[in-house]
Amino acid sequence: MTWSTRQLAELAGTTVKTVRHYHDMGVLELPERTANGYKQYRTAHLARLLQVKRLTEFGLSLSEIRAMGGQESPDDALDRLDAELAETIERLQRIRTELAATRASQAPLDIPARFGSLAERLSPEDRVMLTVFSGVLQETALEDLRTLMTEHAGEDADLDRLTVDARDEEIEAVARRLAGAMARDHARFPWLADPGSAALRGRASAEAALGNAVAERCNAAQLKALALAKEYLKEGRQDR
Repeated sequence: MTWSTRQLAELAGTTVKTVRHYHDMGVLELPERTANGYKQYRTAHLARLLQVKRLTEFGLSLSEIRAMGGQESPDDALDRLDAELAETIERLQRIRTELAATRASQAPLDIPARFGSLAERLSPEDRVMLTVFSGVLQETALEDLRTLMTEHAGEDADLDRLTVDARDEEIEAVARRLAGAMARDHARFPWLADPGSAALRGRASAEAALGNAVAERCNAAQLKALALAKEYLKEGRQDR
């Protein structure tokens, strides 16, 4: 018994357009034709069509299926596919965890859920900076940051009060207080002295992203205070 293209597609639960596409992509052989030009599909064509359909449902591309040469499940292709699926499942689980945390903390959607309890005191610039931090730092580092932001409201407020035209003595006073806080924080969380060591992926790209986020969040006086604080920290000249 033979089938037309429409009949073959119906048997396989697909469409005529898909059957023709599989022919074009070289994963389904063309059948013989009758004298009047109609295709005559046989059992082998139906089996191959069902096989290709099954493999595409697994996630294999048509080019990968074509390279397999008709074999149903070569180990290398399935191993690669299994690894890709595992990564997808892990990513979806992370998203679900983040959604659950966002619901529980009632955090705004424009900040990471773990910082939801701090949302009311965060400026739009802070939210942008934290979003960048969350994209480039490891989970443990982000949890450390949340702890520090909760504890250091005073030092953060000092820095935020520095206007772009702040006097040098104001900047220096804030820098000394910041240096004292930095010394204590670095002792608790050593990665703060070398943020690149806590990068989620590449060190160089993470350091660049962190630096840019801070630079765009702060005005010139605040950046000067941060730079001075780092100098005072190295020299041991900070408020205790």
